[in-house]
Amino acid sequence: MNLYALLRVALRALAINKLRSLLTMLGIIIGVGAVIVMIAVGSGAQARVEEQIRSLGSNLLLILSGATTSGGVRMGFGSNLTLTEDDAAAIPREIPEVTAAPALRGSAQIVWGNQNWSTVIFGVTPEYLEVRQWEIAAGRRFDATDMAGAAKVCLIGQTVARQLFGGVDPVGQSIRVRRVPFTVVGVLEGKGQSMMGSDQDDLVIMPISTARKRVLGAANLAKQRSVGTIWVKVPEGNDMKAAEEQVRALLRQRHRLQPGQDDDFSLRNLEEVAAAQEASSRVLALLLAAVASVSLVVGGIGIMNIMLVSVTERTREIGLRRAVGARTRDILGQFLVEAVTLSLIGGLAGIALGVGAAFGIARIAGWRIVLSPEAVVLAVAFAFAIGVFFGFYPARKAARLNPVEALRFE
Repeated sequence: MNLYALLRVALRALAINKLRSLLTMLGIIIGVGAVIVMIAVGSGAQARVEEQIRSLGSNLLLILSGATTSGGVRMGFGSNLTLTEDDAAAIPREIPEVTAAPALRGSAQIVWGNQNWSTVIFGVTPEYLEVRQWEIAAGRRFDATDMAGAAKVCLIGQTVARQLFGGVDPVGQSIRVRRVPFTVVGVLEGKGQSMMGSDQDDLVIMPISTARKRVLGAANLAKQRSVGTIWVKVPEGNDMKAAEEQVRALLRQRHRLQPGQDDDFSLRNLEEVAAAQEASSRVLALLLAAVASVSLVVGGIGIMNIMLVSVTERTREIGLRRAVGARTRDILGQFLVEAVTLSLIGGLAGIALGVGAAFGIARIAGWRIVLSPEAVVLAVAFAFAIGVFFGFYPARKAARLNPVEALRFE
C-alpha cells in the first residue's frame, strides 16, 4: 500500500470519530501554540537586550569615581570625585590605541517659553559622542572652539526634544538651564532604554567647561577639574581584558595607590556586562521553550492513548485486512500514518493559534516579540516527531496481532 493510500485510509478513519480526533489533537494544538508563543516572547526579550547593549556602544570601559563615607554611612561609587580631566587626557596619551571621554553629570530644570522639563545634564568633551557611537539626528556637534570658549551651546536627546518642543524644530532655539540661556545646536539620535531601565534620550549634553563654570559648578576650587565618569573605547580586535588592566594600572599610578591598597575608582568592562546579560536572556528563551514543550509531550501521550483504544476497537478490521493479504508493514504504516496525521493537523492548527496569540500578547501587553520561520519549522518538526514516537507502539501492537485471534475478537 503506497503512502497516498495510507493517508486516505487514515483520514477516513479519523473522520469517523471527529470529536474524539479533535480532542486528541487539542494537546498538540496547545503544545505547538505554546512553543511558538514562548519562543517569540523569549526571542523578543533577547533582541531587546541586544539592542540595549548596542545602544551603549561597543568595546567600552566605564570608570566611575570612588565612594565616600560620611558619619559611618558608605555612599555609592561616584559620591567622591576622585577622577579628573587630567586622568582622562592621560589615558589615550599613555595607551595610544584607546579613546577616553570624561563626563560630569547633574540634573536641572530646563525651560523653553512656557514649557519646562526636568532632565539629566552631561558636561562632556567632543570625544564623548565618538566613544558612545552617538549620531546627530539634526544640527551639529559642538567642537573644540566651543570647549575653549565655554560656549553656551547644547545638544538634546529625543525625549527632551519631544517633551519640550513638541513638533517645533529645536535646532537654533534658546533654552534656559538653571536660568542660563543655551542655544540648541543639535538633536541626538534616539538610543532608547538602557540595560538598567533608564531613558538614554532624556538628557542635555553641553561642553564640560560650560557645565562646570555655568551650570553644575564645583564644591571647591580643588575639585574644578574633577569628573564623575570616564568612558574609554577600545578598538575592535583589541584584548578588552588587557586594556582594562592597563587603564587600571595607569590610574593607580596617577593616584599614588600603594600595592594592596584598594582602588579609589570603579572600573567596569561593559563587554562582560553585555555578555552576562545576553547569556541570561538566551537561557530565559530556552527555558520558556522547554516549559512549553512539556505540553507537546502531554499531547503525544494523548495520541498514544487514543491510538491504543483505536487498535482495540478495530481488532476485527485488522484481522480481516491480514486475512485478505495485508502485510505486517501495511498495518504498521496505516496506524503510524494515522498518528502522524493527527499530530501534523494539530501542529498546523497550533501554528495559527501560536502566531495569533503572539501578536495578541504584543498588542495587549506591549511586549517585544520576534516570530522566526525557524521557530515555526521547529514546532512542526517536533509535532511530527511526537506523532512518530507516540504512534509507533500502538501501530506495532496492531501489526503484531494474530490474524486468527483478531477475527475471533468480540
